[in-house]
Amino acid sequence: MCAIARRLGRPASTISRELERHGGAVGYRAAAADAEAWAFGRRPKAAKLATTPRLRRMVEQKLNADWSPQQIAAWLRATYPDDRTMQVSHETIYQALYVQTRGALKRELAAHLRRGRRYRRPRAAARAERGPGQLVDIVSIADRPPSVEARAVPGHWEGDLLVGKRGTQIATLVERQSRFVLLARLPAADSATVVTRLARRVQRLPAALRQSLTWDRGKEMAQHKQFSIATDVQVFFCDPQSPWQRGSNENTNGLLRQYFPKGMDLSSLTQRQLDVVARKLNTRPRQTLGWKTPAEVFEAALR
Repeated sequence: MCAIARRLGRPASTISRELERHGGAVGYRAAAADAEAWAFGRRPKAAKLATTPRLRRMVEQKLNADWSPQQIAAWLRATYPDDRTMQVSHETIYQALYVQTRGALKRELAAHLRRGRRYRRPRAAARAERGPGQLVDIVSIADRPPSVEARAVPGHWEGDLLVGKRGTQIATLVERQSRFVLLARLPAADSATVVTRLARRVQRLPAALRQSLTWDRGKEMAQHKQFSIATDVQVFFCDPQSPWQRGSNENTNGLLRQYFPKGMDLSSLTQRQLDVVARKLNTRPRQTLGWKTPAEVFEAALR
């Protein structure tokens, strides 16, 4: 499988999922898989939420309870693991809310979303090329193993820059399973500086907790290959303009604004000061962790 992936220039996980969808390594037939792909891709297609009333009612109920589409999608997978008719992706829920021609969910339900936005950029438009300076040789979040999405194992991180006064920033890292936070001082935002500072922080972690890093399409990670070589950590990149794909990190950045308000000059902060703030967040009980602290969950993963 790895040899096939290398020859096709694709991640091994992509080849693995293709085989699983179409009969496995023994039963896979290229002609049948190709025909199914063409049939599946025909448009227009009826929206799943429009054709499955029971599923639609369940999604509407959770939206009215202020659940996010990601929370709903994850809950449906856990509650109905063997019933594909009762599973739907968070992207489908977003599209049903914002693209009214899909005819599935009422527009007013969008008011229950975290940001309460009236519009959302379609995924196809978000993925469009945006001129010169594109990141090269990146691995998409779509190729991230399912265990990362499920937070099933520790050691998978989300990262971003928290920006203050113009030209000042700090790096934030959040471990997906425990929500444990690491902060790194950044004297500059060029890729060499960011990658070097991040690598120093990550290299101090045990090998078992250095699995992957999910980042947005910021050019500060242009040298992602050097980061992976230094840390043995695979970097996955979100779709453009898709901050919800790093939900833990986005939420943590919001919490950090209590200490680092927008417009604050972050250049005067020392690493010791950043560590004090990270410790405060890591020792607060979190509802999503059953009122355990990120530090407790993180330390349990070390045992």
